Amino acid sequence: MMRITTRGGQPGQGGTPHRYGLRRLGRYGTIALAIAVIILGLGRQPALATQAQHYTELEFSPLREIEIPEYSTFRLDNGLQVYLMEDHELPLVSGTALIHTGDRYEPADKVGLANIVGSVMRSGGSATYPADDLNQFLEQRAASIETGIGTDSGSATFDALSEDLPEVFLRFADVLRRPAFPQEKIDFTVNQFEGDIARRNDDPENILSREFGKLIYGSDSPYARTVEYSTLDNIERGDIVEFYDRYVNPSNMLLGIVGDFDPVAMRLLVEATFSDWPSEVAETIPPKPDAVQANTSGVFVVDRPQLTQSYIQLGHLGGTRRGPDYAEMSVVNEVLNGLGGRLVNEVRSRQGLAYVTYAVWSARYDYPGVFVAGGQTRSDATVPFIQLTLEEIERIRQNPISQEELAQAKDSVLNSFVFNFQTPGQTLSRVMRYAYYDYPSDFIFQYRRELQAVTPDSVQQAANRHLKPDQIITVVVGNEAEIDPPLQALGQGEVTSVTIAMDQPQATDFEN
Repeated sequence: MMRITTRGGQPGQGGTPHRYGLRRLGRYGTIALAIAVIILGLGRQPALATQAQHYTELEFSPLREIEIPEYSTFRLDNGLQVYLMEDHELPLVSGTALIHTGDRYEPADKVGLANIVGSVMRSGGSATYPADDLNQFLEQRAASIETGIGTDSGSATFDALSEDLPEVFLRFADVLRRPAFPQEKIDFTVNQFEGDIARRNDDPENILSREFGKLIYGSDSPYARTVEYSTLDNIERGDIVEFYDRYVNPSNMLLGIVGDFDPVAMRLLVEATFSDWPSEVAETIPPKPDAVQANTSGVFVVDRPQLTQSYIQLGHLGGTRRGPDYAEMSVVNEVLNGLGGRLVNEVRSRQGLAYVTYAVWSARYDYPGVFVAGGQTRSDATVPFIQLTLEEIERIRQNPISQEELAQAKDSVLNSFVFNFQTPGQTLSRVMRYAYYDYPSDFIFQYRRELQAVTPDSVQQAANRHLKPDQIITVVVGNEAEIDPPLQALGQGEVTSVTIAMDQPQATDFEN
């Protein structure tokens, strides 16, 4: 079982005088007691000061066990998998439906389709509950229903007071089962996307992450392609309905509910609401797209003459959470980035080369993530910053970390795990996510055991296997004329300019 450190102080040893005793002291006795308490308190201050300890000498309580609260699970005849977890601390109930879908499945010429589906499912209301009526109902009850689709999953959520659960749940189910997709809401969402496209080159960090992803995965990859005016122009309401019909059905989702409810009554409510929803068993999810590294070397620059500093990312394709050495790479992350980590100590503090510096092995659940390092620095410090970052990456590959670094990193990773399990809702979300991606149900405990077994040698060996300097690409967004020495000084071949110009929206009759 996972254990976490409790960081609270020791309970106080003193107490307040009994209420009845204070009354018997009388007015003057009470005043005298108050004066005595003040004097004693003042007299103790020097003693307390002499007892101050360095943080390395502090002792904390042993790690306590992390336990998964009890939950029940059942499957309806139509294939809907349901998880119920009670939590009676507050009169609240929340739920999440995880849908096996994602924008990685949308056609390449209709990028943005899945996001529009996920947005208008909620904003457009349902067949029974139009958008305005639904919004008013939820606002009056401080409840919420939200939907969305990301890269590799879709979701629908609700939050409600326990007393409002039946009515909110009916509307949540109707949004899932019978979204209206009104054309005016589709048009509104498309206009929002177009506004985002028009502004997307205003933020250098947005430019950096977007172009880095394209250079790693490839500009046509489902894991890096971007919404364009042209792809939005190709999307019609029929495409939205077709995408919804293909992926949103009970055999293709998990439903989890946590909160203040009676489990028998909750199961009856789920069955009454969802059991008559027919499953489209004929439709199957297509194979998830592969991810391969499109560029295995090179320096790329996005010239932005108006900038006074450089925004930098360098890295290569990474791995998954179920891949080998995930525990060791978690330690690598902490050694490089944690409080007192190597990059902060060397690149920022000692050399003064960065405002921001980081390096992360960012693993995904079911497709390769990336290893990415980078930061922000002065234009004239761009090349030294990149060189020093590469040196630190090479150092952790070639030499074992110290026992002190290992202990601090493992302690930090283990303790931070508590934030994933602070509430029953967070815990159930993690249980469902492991089921969604077909991970072992006890993955968190496997991870803990593997993390505890990590050694300096195993960390160095993992870093050497997974960090690949010969496959690193470097992307810089900055004022190229002010980068001195120039990027060619990195000695990584020709520097390639990246164009970030975008296509233009089609003129509408109104604009003409």
